[in-house]
Amino acid sequence: MTEAGERENRELPPELRQKLEELGDYLVWRIGTTEGEEVLVVRVGLASNTPRFNELPSLRNVGERKIEELVKAGKIRVEWVE
Repeated sequence: MTEAGERENRELPPELRQKLEELGDYLVWRIGTTEGEEVLVVRVGLASNTPRFNELPSLRNVGERKIEELVKAGKIRVEWVE
């Protein structure tokens, strides 16, 4: 986790942090960019929907430096996978 991410995590109320950690046990996510877009795509879904991730267009791997650059520029899209 980046320093900024750790700082944000410490700023969360303890009960919210606990609930997010519990929910994390049931979630699957993929992070990357799609062909021809300069947008960070974060796909999130329940673990039971994991096969659905394979039906979506592939995401290209992206390094931590590029992730931070896209987030700072506000170029991020979160997709819920059902």
